[in-house]
This record gives sequence, C-alpha cells and structure tokens, in this order.
Amino acid sequence: MKKALLFINGEAPKTITDLSGYDLIACTDGAFHYLKQLKFPLGKLDLISGDFDSHKIEEEIIQQAQDHQFEIIETPDQNKTDFHKALEIIIEKGFENIDVFGASGGEQDHFLGNLSVAFAFKDKVNLRFFDEYSSYYFIPKKFTISDVKGKMISLMPFPIAKNIETKGLKWPLYKEDLILGERIGTRNIAENKDVIIKYKQGDLLIFVGN
Repeated sequence: MKKALLFINGEAPKTITDLSGYDLIACTDGAFHYLKQLKFPLGKLDLISGDFDSHKIEEEIIQQAQDHQFEIIETPDQNKTDFHKALEIIIEKGFENIDVFGASGGEQDHFLGNLSVAFAFKDKVNLRFFDEYSSYYFIPKKFTISDVKGKMISLMPFPIAKNIETKGLKWPLYKEDLILGERIGTRNIAENKDVIIKYKQGDLLIFVGN
C-alpha cells in the first residue's frame, strides 16, 4: 500500500528518517523552516501546505518550489489546524498509511490538539507518530506489535478502554479496564519479541519507546 510521510510544526527531529520507503513526502509551512535547517533534500518534497502566515506565501518558499518542483497548497481555513488540513490533502491523494514527525514537543496544547486530530481520523487512515522518545498511535481492538522485546510500552485509554488483555508484557492485563483519570497503563516493558493486545470497547493509544 502507498505510504506518505508528513512533517508538522512541533519539535523538529534531530535527524531525518530514511525516505526511501515513502511514495509521497509533505510538510506544513511551519515544518518547512526546520527542514531547511536540517538540510532536508528538498528535491524529495512533494508538497507543502498551510495558511502561510495570514495567506502570504513567502517569496523564498515560492522560489524553492520552483527550484525543486514541489506543490504549494494554501489552506486558509482557520477552523482546522494545519495538521488536519494536510491530512485531508494526503487522504484525497489516495493515501491510507501516513507517518508523522513533529507532532510532539513545543507547546503542549498543540500536542493534545494533534492527538485530537489523530482520533478524528483513526478509522480513515493508519497514522503513526514518531519523535525522539517513542512512536505512538491508536490501535484496533486486536493488535500485535513485533520486534519490541525490552522496549517500554505504555497504553493510554482515550478516554476509556475496556476488557483489555495483553500477552508479552512484564505486567499483563487480563480483562481489565483503563480509564483516563483513574487508571492508565504506562511504563510497562515488553518481555517477548511480540506483544499481543486485545480489548472490547473504547479506544487505546499505544506508546512504544525507541
């Protein structure tokens, strides 16, 4: 299946991930500035989207787009975040698997807002977030994650996940509930190569330590 990579305007990654596995690479206008600082190969970029500071596209961005032949899509709708609008564009182009960098760090209301957007899209696309500490994403009711032995695994209800069973964690769950504000499943450890998670109701966000 086709796979897209999206950079958004949170904490910039310290290094650029391997780009070879992606069919489309996009960024928001805020992320474009840190990609330049990281000396990102702009010839690999397919599109940049955003409101461009009150609808004014910087001359530098226009010149870069001409030089490197990437698309500029202006999205002035202030009722949606740049992340939300970028996802809509990528989905419209036919992508269902999207990796996202830059969702965490910086102002924490942005991070929570990005999780809210991910929650809204969880049944439409497979979204995975990556930062310097972990990868994290919403998981379906039956889920297996591979090659994680020794890694820290956290399970966060959003806001409730019921009748959870796990196999392969140091502290397993057996038909137990997690409820935000009461009990969450952070800082567990994978003891097996593969970890199996099942639950009956609600939504569950998993964090996998790097």
